[in-house]
Amino acid sequence: MTNLVMTWKEWAQADAMALSQGVVNGEFSPRELAQQAREAIRALNPSLDAAREVFDDAVDDPLIDGMNPLGAFKGVPFLMKDLGPTMKGRLQEMGTRFMQGKRSNADSFLTQKIRAAGLNIIGRTSTPEFGVCSSAENPAICITRNPWDTAYSSCGSSAGSTVLVAAGAVPMAHATDGGGSIRIPAGFNGNIGMKCSRGVFSIAPALSDLTGLVSTQGCISRTVRDTAAWIDHCRGGAPGEFMPFWQPETCYSDLIKADPPRLRIALSTRWGPYAAEAGLCQELERSAKHLQDLGHHIDWALPDVDYEMAFEAQTFCYISNFAQVISGHLKARQLKEPPADYIEPINRLIWETGKDFSYSDRFAMQEVFNTTARRFGAFFESWDIILTPITAQETPLIGQRDLLTTSTETDVYAWFHRLWKAFAFTPLSNLCGIPAISMPMAQQTSGLPFGIQAQAKQANDGLLLQLAAQIERSLAGRWNQGQKPKVHVQNLGR
Repeated sequence: MTNLVMTWKEWAQADAMALSQGVVNGEFSPRELAQQAREAIRALNPSLDAAREVFDDAVDDPLIDGMNPLGAFKGVPFLMKDLGPTMKGRLQEMGTRFMQGKRSNADSFLTQKIRAAGLNIIGRTSTPEFGVCSSAENPAICITRNPWDTAYSSCGSSAGSTVLVAAGAVPMAHATDGGGSIRIPAGFNGNIGMKCSRGVFSIAPALSDLTGLVSTQGCISRTVRDTAAWIDHCRGGAPGEFMPFWQPETCYSDLIKADPPRLRIALSTRWGPYAAEAGLCQELERSAKHLQDLGHHIDWALPDVDYEMAFEAQTFCYISNFAQVISGHLKARQLKEPPADYIEPINRLIWETGKDFSYSDRFAMQEVFNTTARRFGAFFESWDIILTPITAQETPLIGQRDLLTTSTETDVYAWFHRLWKAFAFTPLSNLCGIPAISMPMAQQTSGLPFGIQAQAKQANDGLLLQLAAQIERSLAGRWNQGQKPKVHVQNLGR
């Protein structure tokens, strides 16, 4: 076993910015940090099944892939979700047997930004097939478990990243969000999960935000300052972006040092046909009381939106987007249809349903997106933030197949309806392109953590981070009531 430079308790208490400062102070090196992270992953992964691979060469030589040691994070170890941005020479298998052995020939633009920020990418983390469903849970690939109670799902699709951050293996990891895939697992595992506005992170050289419409990049962390610093140093558009990218007047790392002004905060527990369970409504109200005690104005209010039509358009978007993703992979392999042995049943059903959608269908969807986004925008003329539970239902147990892409459901629309019934409060921020953050303020009846979600108007990302930082200070940094998961580095001994 590698000699460790910190006790596991010290490791668990240090966020990414603290580790980077330790490197500056000469307390430890990027190589030593990477070695300790590798030891943590090796010890935890048999229980959690969250890491797909550790890059031993990047652990032993943090500069091997072009990490900038002078960047803000000074060589802090970092994990990439096995989906989205590519890494030159590394596997990217997207949670599917169909892509096993697939290596990338170049770093994506965001990967370059991550390396320039001084983060040492030492491995990749689990995700469901193509990031489609709610849990990385296919026995042929992996079953990623919740570190608070391994009988429960971690949810996803940023499953492995969330779990390894929650369990203390690394302070921060990459994630993506197309309908809640950062915020939902963050909420169920006790982390900070921020989905930024449209026009913040580039996915070059792949689709632009304008063509992808709903999916964006981000990170999972345990402190607000880590998330703020990650956004500050990894945001920005690649040359030739098809849509404008924007920058805030003040960097978020500075902005979060001050409390926000008194905010007008709306509460909601029902969006159209989908409503939160009673216990989660009570947790929202308890969290709202905390915000009221901080001086904010709280009341019940809801954007004037045709929610059924919005969810219908969101469903169409997912089916058409994922059908084209799968079609692209089939074309590259000169296949006419998804092979049953290598692509999961719901994803085959999505492809069959969406592969021939017309531009007229897509245009009608975009009209609903436009109307919905305008009405959310009008709502935020009167309210600064809307606060909701992160989901409408509690964390599912491992093996609850009705929410998985291994489901035997034959009606793709019925399958999506079940997703919305469980995860109602996250997808529409993707539709509208507005920012949203999950904060680990609450608890489920199972004892698992539960996230409270705040959403704001487009480009008001900084306000959400300010509010989260104010809450964090009011809790003396003790998210999750100061509790730690059962599977955690602090239980490893020294």
